[in-house]
Amino acid sequence: MPTHRIPPTLIALALTAAFPMQAALAQTAPAPEAKKDVSQLEAVIVTGSRRAENLKDVALSISAIKSEELDTYNASGQDIRALSGKVPSLNIESDYGRTFPRFYIRGLGNTDFDMNASQPVGLVYDDVVQESIALKGFPVFDMAQVELLRGPQGTLFGRNSPAGVMKFDSARPTKRLEGYANVGFGRWSAANLEAAVNVPVNDDLQLRVAGLVQRQDDRVHNPIAATAGATADLEGYNDKAVRVQALYKNSGFEGLFKVQARDFNGTATTFRANIIKKGTNDFVDGYDDAYYPTDGYNSQTLKSSEVSARLRWDFTGVSLYSITSHARAKFYSRGDVDGGFGSAFVPPSGPNYGSQNANIPFDSQTADGIPMLRQTTQEFRLQSNSADALQWILGLYYFNEKLQVDSFNFDSFNAGDTQNGYAVQHQNAKSWAAFGNVKLDITTDLKLTAGLRYTDDKKDFDAARTQTPFGGANAGPLFANPKSTNWSWDLGANYALSKTTSLFTRVATGYRAPSIQGRVLFGDTISVANSEKVLSVEAGFKADLLDNTARITGTVFKYRVKGMQLTAGSGGINQNRLVNAAKAEGQGFELDAQAIIARDWRTTLGFSYNDTQIKDAGLFVAPCGNGCTVLDPAGPFPGTVSINGNDLPRAPKLVWNWTLKYSTELAGGELTVLTDWAYKDKYNMFLYEAVEYRAKSALEGGLRVGYGWANGRYEVAAYGRNITNHRQVVAAIDFNNLTGIVNEPRSYGVQFKASF
Repeated sequence: MPTHRIPPTLIALALTAAFPMQAALAQTAPAPEAKKDVSQLEAVIVTGSRRAENLKDVALSISAIKSEELDTYNASGQDIRALSGKVPSLNIESDYGRTFPRFYIRGLGNTDFDMNASQPVGLVYDDVVQESIALKGFPVFDMAQVELLRGPQGTLFGRNSPAGVMKFDSARPTKRLEGYANVGFGRWSAANLEAAVNVPVNDDLQLRVAGLVQRQDDRVHNPIAATAGATADLEGYNDKAVRVQALYKNSGFEGLFKVQARDFNGTATTFRANIIKKGTNDFVDGYDDAYYPTDGYNSQTLKSSEVSARLRWDFTGVSLYSITSHARAKFYSRGDVDGGFGSAFVPPSGPNYGSQNANIPFDSQTADGIPMLRQTTQEFRLQSNSADALQWILGLYYFNEKLQVDSFNFDSFNAGDTQNGYAVQHQNAKSWAAFGNVKLDITTDLKLTAGLRYTDDKKDFDAARTQTPFGGANAGPLFANPKSTNWSWDLGANYALSKTTSLFTRVATGYRAPSIQGRVLFGDTISVANSEKVLSVEAGFKADLLDNTARITGTVFKYRVKGMQLTAGSGGINQNRLVNAAKAEGQGFELDAQAIIARDWRTTLGFSYNDTQIKDAGLFVAPCGNGCTVLDPAGPFPGTVSINGNDLPRAPKLVWNWTLKYSTELAGGELTVLTDWAYKDKYNMFLYEAVEYRAKSALEGGLRVGYGWANGRYEVAAYGRNITNHRQVVAAIDFNNLTGIVNEPRSYGVQFKASF
């Protein structure tokens, strides 16, 4: 099996953070913070309105995930998908493994797996939009807070956020000398190291350096690798990331400068042929998670970097903000999409392959890459900073992305290593916007907000096939140059019934720019989806109860999407195309609660119901190409079905999460036991509905037992994720055979954290 080595620089960083610096600089280090009052819930401060405000004063549906919760979810080295289902109405999944996450809020998302795919959920990392799939999966470490902003966020954030925004804020440099190292070891020789050091250089300048290493050995074996000339072992990874920040403050000026980078090397998602029992959504008999016979190669690499400067000048009554960023990335992912092997090989007999012991109809081994990505953004924002009843924001935004996408096909019958197809795409996306927002205190209890944004989008795209799989003519170059403009707006109101309870309502619109799909490797056309527009209405309450020992927020909502961008398959061909549905609708409610139920006990509960529906009687798509059990009525064209009335794909109706934490003093330290559980309802994997491709409901739980001492400076813990080892098919490939993607198995391990 391959080995993965933790870089010595990050090991040194961890050890320095945990031990020597503490001893060397103990005399200058501030005294430990006083122990927090645990008898009441802390106030939740959010920045989703571009202002730091108490959660209950904001006319938005927001959930916040604190750094302590993130430590628990990331205990076993999980990636950003670990946040899926941890707050109401949030789903995150990927067909690429630890890279290319796809986000869904209130059922709105995008299943497109093209390298230039856009999503209706905006991802904002330290005030910078991460548009490309190569940037969205940056590891979550040394964070201050993660916020989920539900509903259209087009006014203040723009850039394709009609469903909402995931907002990540890393820990900023402070004037406190501090640091930590968190080291974990787990199943499959997993090793996870997170470390940070914060150094105040002087009163004006502070530095913070944080790093992360996550690695795991391969856990899936290919028994015919030598015969087939294929990858022998899979599912291992080595993921490294680093962030360096410098904060300078002087005379009304603040500059926060950041450099961050990621280096991932591992394997892509394992597509498993014929593992779904036909006529059901069950595994075939004898399914073995560690057994994967394939004639294909599998590898994935990603390198990304970003530099940014967040500047602020404070004047009397007003502040000027400038946010500048430049990001680069290179990505490559190769996998055996058919999930098995072609007719040149005879499948081994035995129960491990299942009762459907059959060859695949045709081989499909492909790779996609981004050899070049450049993203540049600039935002200027003028914002009031007084305590007046009227608060306002005015801003300008610019976005420029240059992208190249390479697509390859390989001939599995020639030892799986002969390239027989190549296509290339180029995309240059430019956007600019002007926006404004006002917040007016009508009375001390009633606050109104309003926002407006004008956006101008343009894309220049070309695609060509210069090497054609299976013979035939080349194609292209083909061109597309969609343009669009849009006005987005929102109106909101927040009314304080008392000091502890508020009501809010919000009406908002959102917009996603036109999308292009240039899959010319297997076809001779490109597809363009027009812009989509969302109108959303919501109302809710936020309350602190029982002398601030309990907190609950609730929201009801309804939205309508006109011209919704969807990704449709092409039946028995490895090909997708973009379509616009006339309309899609969603409605539901969310509850988010926390409580101190006894001196040593805390609990949280989140619940959401999302009822979505595609409404387009004239939209027909090609269902699976492998004889699956389709439940939709046939369309007017041969080989098509109607999807009118279907749920949106990957949109479970019910999602809930629950945590229970017990903490008590023990032998001069503190014992903590935390369990967390997340439930996800069944959902359609594709636009059409089929028995095999209707994912089952899932309940997964975690457990962490820790003991801390020396005022919390040291902690040792044991953890388990998916402790019941629940296994199921969560996604599929439908063009060839009953190929499935399986959820992560049970993992467990130990951690040690030292801080100063």
